[in-house]
Amino acid sequence: MKLWYVSLMALMAFTSQMAFAQRIKDVADIQGVRSNQLVGYGLVVGLPGTGEQSPFTEQSFRTMLSNFGISLDPNTKPKIKNVAAVAVHAELPPFIKPGQTIDITVSSVGEASSLRGGTLLQTFLKGVDGNVYAVAQGSLVVSGFGAEGQDGSRIVANTPTVGRIPNGALVEQSVPSGFANGDSLTLNLHYPDFSTAKRLADTINERLGAQPDQGYVIATPLDAASVKVSAPRDIGQRVGFLATLENFEFEPADAPARVVINSRTGTIVIGQDVRLLPAAITHGGLTVTIAENQQVSQPNALGEGQTVVTTQSLVDVDLADSRMFKFEPGITLDQLVRAVNEVGAAPGDLMAILEALQQAGALRGELVII
Repeated sequence: MKLWYVSLMALMAFTSQMAFAQRIKDVADIQGVRSNQLVGYGLVVGLPGTGEQSPFTEQSFRTMLSNFGISLDPNTKPKIKNVAAVAVHAELPPFIKPGQTIDITVSSVGEASSLRGGTLLQTFLKGVDGNVYAVAQGSLVVSGFGAEGQDGSRIVANTPTVGRIPNGALVEQSVPSGFANGDSLTLNLHYPDFSTAKRLADTINERLGAQPDQGYVIATPLDAASVKVSAPRDIGQRVGFLATLENFEFEPADAPARVVINSRTGTIVIGQDVRLLPAAITHGGLTVTIAENQQVSQPNALGEGQTVVTTQSLVDVDLADSRMFKFEPGITLDQLVRAVNEVGAAPGDLMAILEALQQAGALRGELVII
């Protein structure tokens, strides 16, 4: 099976060597402005016999009835095949206020075969500090389903034991934020890089009229991941300031030279700055020779134009009995991959070659296997 058919290999990473501008909002977050995870435990009722008869579900059911002033005989075991114990979780977005709603996900924690048709009873959603920040309740939307015959045969589509409730939780209290505190904010890069942090700070200073040579700066890089930015103290002005700031565009630094291999799917992603050093590899029955020739282009007789040096890449593939991969220094992995692909090699062949290059120290880049 050909390499390009098994996985697209991300050779598009080589199609463009030009840097491109990105907005600040796409590459950085504001420190302290974050979501919070909520979790709770509750009961789903109204199931069409797809619930469970587990001890903790029975205990939860008895506790619920006792809260309503109903007590059951301890020796009586209720039949609760229409009830399921579930875990409920949600994300509490930043700046959300009491009275607003958030989506929730409901998952079975016991032996219930399906939550389709069920209704979640009132469930408290707590944060990591143990406080209740939202209350969930409502009818579930379940995309999966299952069917089982008397002979034990069973068909299950998607996941019938997990459902969602859009706007299923009502926010009871908000999480305090340090957004309005102090006279500065910190931008945290999604991918730390010293060059990118410096370029970000330089862009902000240039666009906002700072004069670093005279000691007046607005943005200061703190490390590879953070840039400190002076901001107005008035909350209204601060919001307007950030609305302008986050739309500034700048060119982040190039990503590190890296090769990422997914050994389960055969996907290979190769960064544009990965290079090869002189090496020779024995692999299968292929002979791949790659070389680069430098050529000089002279101006025409009238003297127009300039003398430039161009590179001509030569790739030769031979299916003889020879088993040696041979290439010159400075050759890109793009050329090696194309050469191997021309003979219809499998993804495992290229993976083995890349791993061998890494062990030999001939691969100028980080090899990541996931």
